[in-house]
Amino acid sequence: MSLKRNILASYASQFYVTLIGIFMVPIYVHYMGVEAYGLIGFFAMLQAWFQLFDMGLTPTLARETARFVTGSEADALQLRRLLRSLEGIFVCIALVVCAALILGSGSIAGSWLKVQQLPLQEVERSISLMVLNIGVRWVSSLYRGAITGFERLVWLGGLNVMLATVRFLLVVLVFIFVGTSPTVFFEYQLVITAIELVLLVNQTYRLLPKISLGHHLDWGWGPLRTVLKFSLSMAFVNLTWVVLMQSDKLLLSKLLPLDEYAYFSLATLMASGIFMLSNPISIALLPRLTRLSAEENHFALLGLYRESTQLVGVIVIPAVLVLSFFAEQVLWVWTGNADLAHKVAPVLTLYAVGNGIVALGAFPYYLQFAKGDLRLHIIGTVLLLAILMPAILWGTQHYGMVGAGYAWVGVNALYFLFWLPKVHGRFVKGLHTLWLLQDVGVIMLSSSTAAALLYYLIVWPSGRLVDAVCILMLSVMLLAVSTASSSQMRAKIGARWRMAFS
Repeated sequence: MSLKRNILASYASQFYVTLIGIFMVPIYVHYMGVEAYGLIGFFAMLQAWFQLFDMGLTPTLARETARFVTGSEADALQLRRLLRSLEGIFVCIALVVCAALILGSGSIAGSWLKVQQLPLQEVERSISLMVLNIGVRWVSSLYRGAITGFERLVWLGGLNVMLATVRFLLVVLVFIFVGTSPTVFFEYQLVITAIELVLLVNQTYRLLPKISLGHHLDWGWGPLRTVLKFSLSMAFVNLTWVVLMQSDKLLLSKLLPLDEYAYFSLATLMASGIFMLSNPISIALLPRLTRLSAEENHFALLGLYRESTQLVGVIVIPAVLVLSFFAEQVLWVWTGNADLAHKVAPVLTLYAVGNGIVALGAFPYYLQFAKGDLRLHIIGTVLLLAILMPAILWGTQHYGMVGAGYAWVGVNALYFLFWLPKVHGRFVKGLHTLWLLQDVGVIMLSSSTAAALLYYLIVWPSGRLVDAVCILMLSVMLLAVSTASSSQMRAKIGARWRMAFS
């Protein structure tokens, strides 16, 4: 499959899914109320923590699928046996963990969450339903990993678009004709999640390589032994990533009233759009980098690595600058609530900057993933968490949401500045200076300068529609500056221009 086509498909679907999810938030708040939306924010956080039980198995399956996709029948049999073993593990873990959380739903509703208006029985039942949703979606992630390894990202993107439309848009009909309670919302989501699982299982088994009749595919531990070392490394990576990205949200769900937690969730949801811009590239990039590493084509691997860094920088840096310099205007256009926009804007600014650092700082991990050597990533992440967790705790206790934001930005900036050079130096001598200055620094400096000038020059009008047009124009201008600052983008545009007019 074409890497460019996969990236475009991933971008289109990820952009649509994230955009529609963000767009629908004010509508959810209108129909369900702020406190009920706090439950949706808690649901998103709980779903992320559930990934701890993955133990690195999904990315391991994706990597093995990418390696064996063109292999022999023996490779095909090994891949099928690996999938069968993982299916058994995923289903068992989902049943056990979901049962435990459902039994504890009363304690979560009554003791952990600070509910003020919603009936506790409604909250307890909502927690049980969201746990079932999470369990089914987590099993689905196994099959998503396999499909990603086969590089069928166009099909996967189409499915994501369809499911997002049904999940986010058509729920409004449920609000109108059935009810607006949290339990109704989560019951509807559970039905969609079950359909998603069926479609993913069917597509995975259609893509699996054929094997001769007579081979047994019984469940067993044997197929896991060959991938155990890499899987354990990925399990630790997954653990640290979830703790890194969700520890503040878990802590604030305990410390803040549910309605204030909803406001915090609004800010972090908007800031998560940064990852929407970078994740599609990483999804398409990892299998290709892995394949190039397996072929020992180091020149092509390094070229793709640097080119992809610039591509992410061109797209992500303008988005970070818009969400940080013009956070209050973005929130006002989104929600139509001036008080909410003023209150949440500092949090959005900090999380947008922090997420931008994380998105660009993830590239050395992609290199380590392709090489199958995650030792430095594990060490670096342990050090990062050792600083981040106390910083978030202290910041949240003293300054609430804004304190958590400052901790998020500061600690990730330290990791980017002091640990990434060591990782690059381990794999490619001299890479870091070129990567930092040519692939990241030039784009960052020029775009930041343009954003600062616009911030001081623009006088904002008072209407939401006009403000929205201004934000769109700002985004286009900053995107043009970042594109012009990228050597890779200039070369590609120049080549296309010469081809068009030759």
